[in-house]
Amino acid sequence: MNAQRPLRSLRTGLQVLRAGLRGWGGVGAMAAVCALAVAFALLLPLTQSQGDGSTGTGGQGVAEGIQARAAECENPQDQSPVPSSLDGKTIEKIRARKDPRLIVGVDQNSYRWGYRDPNGGPEASLEGFDIDLAHRIAKDILGDEDAVKFKAIPTNQRIPAIKNGRVDMIVRTMTIACDRLEEVAFSAPYFLTGQQVLAPKSSTIKGYDKTLDGKRICSAEGSTALEKLEADKAAKKAAVATADIRTTVPNQLDCLVRLQLGQVDAVVTDGALAASQAAQDPTVELKGDTFTEEYYGVAVKKGANDLAARVNRILEQYRQDGGWQTSYDKWLSPTLGGDSESAKPPVPRYK
Repeated sequence: MNAQRPLRSLRTGLQVLRAGLRGWGGVGAMAAVCALAVAFALLLPLTQSQGDGSTGTGGQGVAEGIQARAAECENPQDQSPVPSSLDGKTIEKIRARKDPRLIVGVDQNSYRWGYRDPNGGPEASLEGFDIDLAHRIAKDILGDEDAVKFKAIPTNQRIPAIKNGRVDMIVRTMTIACDRLEEVAFSAPYFLTGQQVLAPKSSTIKGYDKTLDGKRICSAEGSTALEKLEADKAAKKAAVATADIRTTVPNQLDCLVRLQLGQVDAVVTDGALAASQAAQDPTVELKGDTFTEEYYGVAVKKGANDLAARVNRILEQYRQDGGWQTSYDKWLSPTLGGDSESAKPPVPRYK
């Protein structure tokens, strides 16, 4: 993929967005513009420094090799190391820095997961469920929950950011998947979700089914949603056999913008994220049930097993002392409810 292609797409998207929102006042319009503008700013240095601007898999031959190995993988959420409180080389290097802070890749545009309070002014801090977890990890490793440096990472740059050392870890609604285990390591799962359809309330779409016939669907580059859509499209499955799945964006939130502008008919993404987007925009809603089972994990550099094991120990404590539940009740219960499958932390299994 040409490194300049996402930049041209983003510039074009921003121009279209500005034109489409002309005369549409209010916070929603401004938030939409800011979301796409932030994505452009974040993507620029990465696309210029990443060679082909892809997710770093190294071309079609490597991608096919990863897919072949991934086919042998089962239950990727169970592939993390046993919890440990020992300090390994990775953790020692973090503590030995001149500025000993944990560098964490997060989202800053996902409502209730990782976002800035729109009423917090220019100095508004990042907050949300993923942000709480990042603070907890920093507190355990460095003794200070504020000893963390957040870096906003687009959806399609999460793996490259880890592989090139820009961040120590990604805490950003990242699904543990077999193909991803070929490139990074994961903690045990900290959240259960699944893919779901988001569409306007007035839409005739009812879920991931034949009602998507001929519809334009948006998904994020480098997401498991896009992988599912492409696989089902190739297999000519009824749900997306005639759907148009060509619209992809660097950041998942950009799909909501496309939906608001009428450029697509539906969005496919994690149900937990879709619920937060529906809370932001009362004109859209979740359609049908989740149609996959996926688990979020903390991603770290492949081979950094000491860090993954330490995060697993932290997650154990986070569940046991009620920290996980407190964070869920504060951030996610208003959109997901207290009775959903996601309302309790998943039970971990280790390799």
